[in-house]
Amino acid sequence: MTSTLAPARVPAWHRPLLVCSGLMAALVLVCGVGLAVDDRLLLGESVWYKPLKFAFAFGLYAATLSWLLPRVVKGRRLARWFGTVFAVTTVAEVGAVTAQAARGTVSHFNADRTDPVTLALTPVLTFGVMVIVIAQLVIGIAVLVQRTGGPALDRAVRAGIGLAVVGMLIPVFWMVTEINERTVTDANGHAVPLYQGHGIGDPDGNGMPLTHWSVTGGDFRVPHFFALHGIQVLLVLAAVVAALAARHAWLRSERVQARLVGSAAFGYSGLVAVVTWQAGRGQSFAHPDTATLAAFAAVLAVTAAAVVRTVGVAKRAERVAQAPTRRMSADF
Repeated sequence: MTSTLAPARVPAWHRPLLVCSGLMAALVLVCGVGLAVDDRLLLGESVWYKPLKFAFAFGLYAATLSWLLPRVVKGRRLARWFGTVFAVTTVAEVGAVTAQAARGTVSHFNADRTDPVTLALTPVLTFGVMVIVIAQLVIGIAVLVQRTGGPALDRAVRAGIGLAVVGMLIPVFWMVTEINERTVTDANGHAVPLYQGHGIGDPDGNGMPLTHWSVTGGDFRVPHFFALHGIQVLLVLAAVVAALAARHAWLRSERVQARLVGSAAFGYSGLVAVVTWQAGRGQSFAHPDTATLAAFAAVLAVTAAAVVRTVGVAKRAERVAQAPTRRMSADF
């Protein structure tokens, strides 16, 4: 069957998303400088840490979409248009987060009605998330109906986009089902009323090295992070499998490569499901209980079994295929 993507004639990267990714990369550098020279703290961490995380995550994802969308054939105009919507909204959203960070106050969930800047930015932060989720859903549907340059890449892209959609929806679901009204103090010493948080059991918790995820409660940023970046993991895996095929004959079958990537996608989806369940129970990612560890072990065992079976079947098939060649060589 002919692919609906023509790798030899793929157009340039999606420019608005590429510009968005470049802006996010520049912001990462700016926030890095801020971390080094600005000692203000907001909810227990540097005021520059949140925009840095947003810039890194959205920059990486925008770059991935910038590479992917030009390869869409069915519904190309729709996908490219919503890619532009995604890029513009992301810049506005992260820009609002950065502006509030520079001011030393809270961005998301801020219910302060006395600060004119917060009042002006609240619609961007509130509706920006909704626009990004809708754009992601449309892009996801457009990608799911495509056929890529090969079965392995096809599975990596489809599973990755599906995970990203789930990753966008997870925090939205919790934001409308878990209400955490409270008052916090910003970096300027002002009391700020909040109507929501990013965790269960400890809505403002942090403490984990590097990620600053909560160490005392459930944190929906954990499944959000893993789901959003699943596509990068699976694309890298597909590339590694394709590279190894040059050295291992049993791996040259497109079906074998697709099954290995599919097994990894299943395992990664299981990981996202477990950390979502863990956070929903108000449990920190850093302190899993016996039930969580058992769930992790079950996902790992099933995934490993699928990989081992695929490799075993592929190697046996290769030995059978090579047997006639060996016999002919022996006869001569």
